[in-house]
Amino acid sequence: MGRRMYEVMRYWETADTVPDQPAHMVDFARVWQDADKVVYSRTLEEPSTARTRVERDFDPDAVRRLKAAADRDLTVGGPALAAQALAAGLVDECHVFLAPILVGGGTRAFPDKLRVPLELLEERRFGNGTVYLRYRTSA
Repeated sequence: MGRRMYEVMRYWETADTVPDQPAHMVDFARVWQDADKVVYSRTLEEPSTARTRVERDFDPDAVRRLKAAADRDLTVGGPALAAQALAAGLVDECHVFLAPILVGGGTRAFPDKLRVPLELLEERRFGNGTVYLRYRTSA
């Protein structure tokens, strides 16, 4: 996980205390705070957020065991980690938000040379032009 992504994670540690924070942001912050988190990083020595542990390498078999033992859904954050999880066949659903802006460059959302059939389960359109798509993987 890149340092930038970890900074985003740390925001949620106290996001519920930000004045005038919208209710949905407070709700998400509290769910995030209650969740156990695994950060995959070769450079981060120790986590600076609660309920977080650092792993050096992504181990698909360890994640499979974690997934089998979980009583809730697991979430993957970041395109590099998501690419590894998709390639390992660990992803059951993809939740995609398409925002009405074109930005060149950056990290791809999906890796090269990966083909995973998707079945559309849900679609939502927001007033600002954003579209939410939820797909089930058919791999």
